[in-house]
Amino acid sequence: MRRTLLTLALVALSGPARADAPQELVAEAKELMIVGACADGTPKVVSAAVVAAHCKKVKASQESYRKNWLTRAREFFSKHVPTTIPKTVVYPFAGGDLSTALAVYPDADEITTLSLEPAGDVRALTQLPPGQVKAQLAVAASELSYDVCLNFSKTVNMAKAMQTSQLPTQLIFSLSALVIHGYEPVAMRYFQLTPEGDIKYLTAADLERIDQIKQIAKRNGELGNVEIKFRKLGEKREQTYRHIVANLDNKHIDANPAALRHLFKKGRVSAMTKAASYLMALGSFHKIRAYLLANVDWMVSDTTGIAPQWGTRAGFEYEAWGKFENHSMGTAAGVVPSWRALFKSQRARPLGFRFGYAGTDATGAFSHKHLIIMRKPKP
Repeated sequence: MRRTLLTLALVALSGPARADAPQELVAEAKELMIVGACADGTPKVVSAAVVAAHCKKVKASQESYRKNWLTRAREFFSKHVPTTIPKTVVYPFAGGDLSTALAVYPDADEITTLSLEPAGDVRALTQLPPGQVKAQLAVAASELSYDVCLNFSKTVNMAKAMQTSQLPTQLIFSLSALVIHGYEPVAMRYFQLTPEGDIKYLTAADLERIDQIKQIAKRNGELGNVEIKFRKLGEKREQTYRHIVANLDNKHIDANPAALRHLFKKGRVSAMTKAASYLMALGSFHKIRAYLLANVDWMVSDTTGIAPQWGTRAGFEYEAWGKFENHSMGTAAGVVPSWRALFKSQRARPLGFRFGYAGTDATGAFSHKHLIIMRKPKP
């Protein structure tokens, strides 16, 4: 009944749509933003008591994030991100991390994140019984709290929380980012990529077909790619966020090159990555690394980004911040010497906040905050 009433209300507001028209879901996104991401407002389909209990934890985490990380990060990036770089941003291995992208690139026209985690079904609040909504909100609150405390999320946790969640946890992360940074959504659509890498928005008929899928992970996968138009509260300028589900290893890119073809269509871009498990250090991920080397003008990362052993040969300059000596992750072994040499070759630049992974010190403790800027010099 709740879903029926909400759907009727939307139809009444928007009028009849063409059969091939993209299905607009911004009303559902705004409701999820209130219930899951704890924006101001009165929930319509979940009890106020459940939302209040959930948001007590989430709002505390969001405020801690603003105070302990975002304030310092914004100050740093406002000084060090050039205004002349491309306003199209690509963020591979992003998980649900729109928030950091907005901290680094608040003026971006378009931000595209790519990861294994699907957006999920924004309509789930009207589809689940109250007990399941309450339980799934607890999962989302736990993951949000972990992410804002450490500035990264564990892939294994993200996969469980987002791929098989009955609530759209990845979407909640993204909507929480909008709350934290003072934005509001003005449009939301799901899409698929054609084999050529073009966007094809899902229609009402597509959603009806997807609704027949019983397996949660498969249904979430069908609703994996999402586009949100958003703007600063009280302002008119719109920005675009897109999340694309993609396995970025060579094997999967060869089998389905749509995501990489989509990225190439963007032309010159700015980029970022962090907490990416050092995957770009592996030969099995050299195609996404090669894409970035060929198309990026300016990029920020931790040491899971593109190591100097490749970037320097491609003509990039590096600027190291903080301190780095080592990392215990096995996939880091091939690039640690390159990163260590970079940091030793440059003057010390203190870094006042954590950006993704911390490096290990001589005792094995994760104590070395670090950040790297990689830029292509102008001719």
